[in-house]
Amino acid sequence: MFIEPRVGNARETPRRGWIEVVCGSMFSGKTEELIRRLNRARIARQHVEIFKPALDTRYHELDVVSHNANSIRSTPVQLPEEMLLLASGCDVVGIDEAQFFDASVVDVCIQLANHGKRVIVAGLDMDYMGKPFGPMPALMAVAEYVTKVHAVCVRCGEIASYSFRIAASEDKILLGETDSYEARCRHCFLEGLKDKSEEAEASGATVKHQ
Repeated sequence: MFIEPRVGNARETPRRGWIEVVCGSMFSGKTEELIRRLNRARIARQHVEIFKPALDTRYHELDVVSHNANSIRSTPVQLPEEMLLLASGCDVVGIDEAQFFDASVVDVCIQLANHGKRVIVAGLDMDYMGKPFGPMPALMAVAEYVTKVHAVCVRCGEIASYSFRIAASEDKILLGETDSYEARCRHCFLEGLKDKSEEAEASGATVKHQ
């Protein structure tokens, strides 16, 4: 379990900022961990602001909601730059689903941390093809603390790090839950990609034959 770093007596030392990244596959508990850290900060009477991409309306238009239905109120934003103004008076900034933002979110997080804010970012580290997802690699590079959480493979029960798409779509961004994705280990993820490739080839051969 991640334990917040001790930064000394806030009355005697200037507030120091840093970046934390919580990453992993679908169903690994990223948002759950983000909510846990933010709630701990609130218990400590710190001023917390939470943001998420405006396009993510799966559970609620405003709340950040985990897969097991824990939630926390957030502010949806279209562009990362909006967070600079909205978070100007807070101590802690939470950002969920960071992979859906463009590359400018990295500079925004750096600016927030440079101004003494604790920035906690959660997001998918890989897309449905197992490739680094959006700004997440750069965020992990500039963060002081990186936590990778894991799910359980639905096929074999091993540790899962991949989000396998079962829905018939090749869009880079596809919002979905268990009806669209499965958490899989490396072996079962590769087997799934192989099966999909073989199915596509067979379908193509059938069309040509007709």
